[in-house]
Amino acid sequence: MNLQELKNISAGFKLTEKMPAIFIGHGNPMNALADNSFTDSLHTLGENIERPRAILVVSAHWLTMNRTYVSVNPAPHTIYDFGGFPQQLYNVKYEPKGAPAVAREVISEVKSIGILEEHKMGLDHGAWTVLRHIYPDADIPTFQMSIDFSKPPQFHFELARELRSLRNRGVMILASGNIVHNLRQINWGGDTAQPYDWALEFDTMVKNKLDNRQLAELADFKSFGALGQIAHPSNDHYLPVLYTAGLINTDEPIKYLYEGFDMGSISMRCFQAG
Repeated sequence: MNLQELKNISAGFKLTEKMPAIFIGHGNPMNALADNSFTDSLHTLGENIERPRAILVVSAHWLTMNRTYVSVNPAPHTIYDFGGFPQQLYNVKYEPKGAPAVAREVISEVKSIGILEEHKMGLDHGAWTVLRHIYPDADIPTFQMSIDFSKPPQFHFELARELRSLRNRGVMILASGNIVHNLRQINWGGDTAQPYDWALEFDTMVKNKLDNRQLAELADFKSFGALGQIAHPSNDHYLPVLYTAGLINTDEPIKYLYEGFDMGSISMRCFQAG
């Protein structure tokens, strides 16, 4: 497809009510099978927002180096990117159609870098374990964009800002990670385990910056100091937060879809802008 063909296709799309920008703290893959207050919040989300034309997922579990990719796979498969879980979890299939034409809109929108096409990527567990609760019929075209893990946090915030116009064209951009994510400090008491003080402090700090629309400050990860390092020994689960933050207009309302902790060291906070 050349640029003129892409322009002709996109010109036919009506502007819709702006789609919300969503961040989901996805946590344990077993949430795919769970029936709890977290998964209830995902069901409610799917019932309360306008049906999107397509879903773009930016997940902590598709990390690339030195390049950003977008999947143009027309039939993404379910990826089981974990081990040691019950067979029941591996029996789950969540396989909506892909959205190659919309993925190429992403490539066209971003001017600061050259995003590359990827033709085999499926849906990782940061995507399908939550989407199967939001849209259980798997009937909305869905695709992913990778996170270039070689780039600093500011890069991801700025890249997200280039994607904002897609929200006006029926594309729901869902980022999936966790505001606090330290697997080294897990308390195996599950969702009954009390969160660590440092986990509460970091989660509250991020919430305050969202509430005060200090969105660019969220990308200054070094400013969190030692607290940031313990909340995120590796910041792969934090970077998706910056994609949602970068999509937010300063006058948009932000609401929290879910608040809580799992295993003491994983924040399950989810939020929506617009």
